[in-house]
Amino acid sequence: MAGQDLVLVLRYRKAVTYGFHVLLGALGEHETTTRYEVRFGETPEATAEHIRGCLADGVRALVLWSFYSPDAAALAEELKLIRSLADGPGVTHIAGGVHATAEPAQTLDAGWDVAAIGEGESTLLALVDAHGNPTGIPGLAYRDKSGQIQRGVKARQRPLDDFPGFGLKWDKFNALEITRGCIYACRFCQTPFMFSARFRHRSVANVRWHVDQMRARGLRDVRFITPTALSYGTQTDEPNLAGVEELLATCKEGIGPNGRVFFGSFPSEIRPEHVSREALRLVKKYCANTNIIVGAQSGSDRVLEAAKRGHGVEEVRRAVRLGVKEGFQINVDMIFGMPGEDRADVDASLGLARELADRGARIHAHTFMPLPGTPWRDAPPGDVDPATISEVDRLSQRGALYGHWQKQRDHAVRLAAAAEAYPRPGRSRTILPQA
Repeated sequence: MAGQDLVLVLRYRKAVTYGFHVLLGALGEHETTTRYEVRFGETPEATAEHIRGCLADGVRALVLWSFYSPDAAALAEELKLIRSLADGPGVTHIAGGVHATAEPAQTLDAGWDVAAIGEGESTLLALVDAHGNPTGIPGLAYRDKSGQIQRGVKARQRPLDDFPGFGLKWDKFNALEITRGCIYACRFCQTPFMFSARFRHRSVANVRWHVDQMRARGLRDVRFITPTALSYGTQTDEPNLAGVEELLATCKEGIGPNGRVFFGSFPSEIRPEHVSREALRLVKKYCANTNIIVGAQSGSDRVLEAAKRGHGVEEVRRAVRLGVKEGFQINVDMIFGMPGEDRADVDASLGLARELADRGARIHAHTFMPLPGTPWRDAPPGDVDPATISEVDRLSQRGALYGHWQKQRDHAVRLAAAAEAYPRPGRSRTILPQA
């Protein structure tokens, strides 16, 4: 550590490694006069140990955090623990990710020194160039000595091709982000409201460069991060299958005969109205996955319309029929406890879940969470009544349903309480008129 101007200590948790790897990708190619080192804190204790080393050597430490909204409360407690183990002058804790972006005041009040707002690549590079001083850095918010929140200008959104999608310098790999942003702007989803309601796609040539780097290092599996897989290469709601085929063909060629390409499966999904025989056969031709994820979200057309999903229930049925006929295991995302649901809406969702399970699909169940930064941030937490729980349990016992929907019920209550503590002017909890 001797001779360093700055040490970046990553609170490196499995849930957020992808985001950190993207930042490291940008940092690894950045030319700077700042002498820095990156350290990985895989536990709170290890993170504190890195901080103590910085304090002993008199080196400034930037402790980087990233977390999703459901994890915010637990990570705030962890921050307190780490501060109790190691803290002092020259240590700055910076929180980034969707929660810090949507709720900077909450994030600062929870104990972080700085909240990073929006996309982090250019913000981190500017921060490193400034030897860790956040003053005037785009995309950062912090409280001044008077307690007022100071916010830099918005960080510029850059083309995805500008930065590598993973951290080659540190040998950190992940599923490759091929699209950022989403034109659909569903009311419950944080993605379009953090990255804007438009698509930015990584070019096919740039994707191929990444695949070549993976193959050269002996990696075999290519996976993608995208909010809607079959939207690759388009700026409209119509799939560009020629663009998708170009992407998949070059990835299959690049990863070689011993490699595998996965598309439309975790960690991405396919919108139901995009599912077609032609699209499914492209996946079969170039990809190794025998399952796809279809985002249905509700079995009620009324709820789907209120959520601005852009499709109806019949498109979901059609997607499952086509997928099963083409030999795929179909996993269907459904959210229970959506805002404004009445008994008829709940029954429609349960009925659709049973119908799709009978066709051979598996239901990936979620409980609605009022996520910060979304139009439904101020909605009540998802309420799953006992009758619904019993039916969901029956599907689970059949092996037709899975997911962390029960844990999400607790997260939803905490998020709703936090939203009440930080009210937004003019926002109402009335979401959907009763039928």
